Amino acid sequence: MSAPFAADGPHWFTIPAHRPFVEDLAAGLLAALSDGGPEALSEAIVLTPTRRGARSLADAFVRAGGGRAVLLPQIRALGDLDEGEPPFEPGDLALDLPPAISPLRRRFELARLVAGNAGMFDRPLDAAGVLELADALAGFLDSLQIEETTDLGRVATLVEGDLAQHWLKSAKFLRIATERWPERLRQMGLADVTDRRTALLRALGEAWTAKPPAGPLVAAGSTGTAPATADLLRVIAAAPKGAVVLPGLDLDLAETAWDQVREAHPQGAMHRLLARAKVERADVGVWSAPETLEQARRGRARRRVINEALRPAEATADWVGVIQRLRDQSPDADPIAEGMAGLSLVTTRTEEEAAATAALLLREALEVPGKTAALVTPDPALARRVSARLSRWAVTADSSAGSPLLGAPVGVLTALVAAAVADPLDPVRLLAICKHPLAGFGLDQEALAAARTKLERRGLRGARPRDWAEVRRRLDAAAAWTAPGDYADAIALAEGLQGILQTAAAPFSDGDANPVDAARALAAAIEAICAEPAGGTGRLWAGLAGEAAASLLAGIIEDGDGLPPATASGFAVLVERLLASQTVRSGSAAHPRLRILGAIEARLIRADVLVLAGLEEGVWPRIPTADPFLSRPMRARLDLPPPERRIGLAAHDFAQAACAPEVTLIHVERRGGQPAVKSRWLWRLETLARGAGVAIPGRPDALAWARALEAPVEAPPPTLQQARPPEPRPPVAARPRGLFVTQVEALVRDPYAIYARHILGFRQMERPDERVEVRIRGTAIHKAFERFSGAWPEADPALFARLYLDELRAAGATEGSLARETALADRAGRWVTDFERERRKPGVEVKVEQTGCFDVPGADFRVSAKADRIEVVGREVHVLDFKTGRAPTAKEIATGFSPQLTLTAAIVAGGGFDGLAAHVPGELVYVRVTGREPAGEMVIRAAPGESEAMAAQALEGLAALVRRYDDPEQPYRSRTAPRFVKTYAGDYDHLARVREWSAGDEEDGE
Repeated sequence: MSAPFAADGPHWFTIPAHRPFVEDLAAGLLAALSDGGPEALSEAIVLTPTRRGARSLADAFVRAGGGRAVLLPQIRALGDLDEGEPPFEPGDLALDLPPAISPLRRRFELARLVAGNAGMFDRPLDAAGVLELADALAGFLDSLQIEETTDLGRVATLVEGDLAQHWLKSAKFLRIATERWPERLRQMGLADVTDRRTALLRALGEAWTAKPPAGPLVAAGSTGTAPATADLLRVIAAAPKGAVVLPGLDLDLAETAWDQVREAHPQGAMHRLLARAKVERADVGVWSAPETLEQARRGRARRRVINEALRPAEATADWVGVIQRLRDQSPDADPIAEGMAGLSLVTTRTEEEAAATAALLLREALEVPGKTAALVTPDPALARRVSARLSRWAVTADSSAGSPLLGAPVGVLTALVAAAVADPLDPVRLLAICKHPLAGFGLDQEALAAARTKLERRGLRGARPRDWAEVRRRLDAAAAWTAPGDYADAIALAEGLQGILQTAAAPFSDGDANPVDAARALAAAIEAICAEPAGGTGRLWAGLAGEAAASLLAGIIEDGDGLPPATASGFAVLVERLLASQTVRSGSAAHPRLRILGAIEARLIRADVLVLAGLEEGVWPRIPTADPFLSRPMRARLDLPPPERRIGLAAHDFAQAACAPEVTLIHVERRGGQPAVKSRWLWRLETLARGAGVAIPGRPDALAWARALEAPVEAPPPTLQQARPPEPRPPVAARPRGLFVTQVEALVRDPYAIYARHILGFRQMERPDERVEVRIRGTAIHKAFERFSGAWPEADPALFARLYLDELRAAGATEGSLARETALADRAGRWVTDFERERRKPGVEVKVEQTGCFDVPGADFRVSAKADRIEVVGREVHVLDFKTGRAPTAKEIATGFSPQLTLTAAIVAGGGFDGLAAHVPGELVYVRVTGREPAGEMVIRAAPGESEAMAAQALEGLAALVRRYDDPEQPYRSRTAPRFVKTYAGDYDHLARVREWSAGDEEDGE
């Protein structure tokens, strides 16, 4: 036995922040116990803050053994509040303690307590709201148990004087909670995890005080934030073979600055610990470790820079003088510049760029054989982003952050089904369920794919169905055009999905449901969806994520009675929140030299290269959230720690990591699309560097690599050989020999659309849950006009409004849009009534929705039209077309870009409409109806006497156009008139790859 245990009295040590903690601890213990033989180490007990720290220490012992077999000491996790690790339970000390309540059951039991007193709160609480307050209550109870507050009578007097009613209600509720919760735990025969941990630590301290362990006893890495932990550390340090090893205690900080250390300072926790243990900082020794003079000098310089940057605010008034004194003490080298060596700063624009930069820095380190690298960040989202980018190189990092269960396949499916119970006719969600990789519906994958495709294309695309009967009608209509039985599988899939969701929704049939019943029905629905042909649910509950999802649902079923009844949508929100709060650790093989660590774990675990990311205010440090129950004075009255304590612990974690030999700090300018503020620690470090006239080195190469890696490939400028518009030249026999007048417009403006539709036979598929309001308004106006005209003269404005809304409703318009359209329909109805009254003069014959056709002379081509309205007045026929949008201009009609009315007039002149002999074309009118201001207008584009010549000219133009496309060398180009294409549906622009060859503003040129 040597150095650490040789002296009498308490044994307090520290490992400097720049040193690798677990490696030095392992090497020191091996050296200290080397004289006792190989079994001496196995008799030692080492306590670490977390289980991950314990695993890392075990690995460090193996490395320190130099490949020799090593009998490891008993390494136990002392417990860490942030990580929730269970404490070390030494045998019979736990016999008299009740078992700990499970975290999920505790949440639900506290939710029951909140729900039972819901009337005391200022807002109605659903299940998710109750759970949110239950979590806040759990935090309050944990604080009481950590600080061992026994005088709960003070809760009743938390609020005095004329304060806000909110705090008065909070104090009243907390008084009830502190009385009823312990009683509820006694009824269940259970104990809170924190309370039980505190009791165990106290019992352990008493046992070791009375009879210390015979072998060495070491507590390493803990800062003793909880009173019970601090007292146990004092007992361990006083044991004959005991020692406490602190992480990164600043032995060089001036005494005046040390006396000013407060809660938010990095040394605040250890300052409090030493004061409680009545140990002077000068009595803390440095844990011995092999180190070269160069390493010691550089490490001391880095520690000095970081500690000076983070010194108490009250002690920074003489920063310039401190810098000068440091330089006077080291005339041979600038200590500030030397402390910055190996430290670099990268400022990125966005979180995505930060993740790419961090991943590249980690990947760069792996190029050096044996070199280790780690990302340290308290931001789990950033950790997942970096993990995703590392997968680009088939590298998997050992990440402590894990990922939310909500992001795992089983979590996604669970959330989808819960949401589908609340909204069972959302086509996008239904398709997501059907296409989920775990879904089986009792079919083999080939049969499921075939049925799913038919259900998607014919049943769920387009406007949202109003009910399952409409889905069936759509499938039946599609089946009528195919061989018998072709859609039987799709119909069976739809009916199966309907039955599953209806069964899952059964608990909500009478209104709000008990979450226990809802969870049981949800689990059954998920299993039915994942059913396999041979039985069973396949991979549904397999793996870490499957086990976590099964435990979560089982927890709701077993312990969810405390939750209040919920609506179907409220239950879906509750399930989603529970899934998001559950973390799943990665079960895949990780790279042995790469880790992603949380800030707390970085106290003990070190790598050759450290990347510190998330250095923004609100992330690192995390700003304390508002407590719904306790104000700052109320916390002080209960002797609970202030929120700044968490900031101090985070500052210590940052300082510990920033003292590593090779560190890169990453900061983002914008987070979540909003400007981000640099972390206060980064601000201080930069301020210190500027005051010393030293710049923090950057890594422009890494940032440039990241930007180059993420940047889109620049396309070469268009040339005659590249990026040309398509020019298909199909055989003349395949070209259409007839078109409607509206399609002639497409042939003029965008011939490629005619090629794709009429020659290739492509039709645009409707989107699932397509927002149909804009598309169907024109159709609804047309149909309402037709029915209104048929009812004339027994018609009035209210009839038109009703007809119009009925047509919108039948076409799938949502109720929200109908509420908006009602006012428009009323105004449109009045205008249309006045329009009919004015147009229906004696001798006028009105015909609506008339279809006619005409063979173009000398062209072997038939042009057809469906006239919205024609009015026969003697020998003249007026042609009217209804619009809800902009009417074509006179120039567009004259130049042939909008030949709809002129060609319709040509059909009228040729006698192409059934029951209507050849007539002279009269007015050509666009009737624009909007319901807005103005509610409608007539746009006359040709008066009687003009339209006949315009019709003849349009017919001649069509004949010339047909002859041009009868040339086999004439291609069907895309966007021959780009200025006017925007007014025409560009359904085939993606097929023509317009974005690849078009240049400039589409409004330029014709």
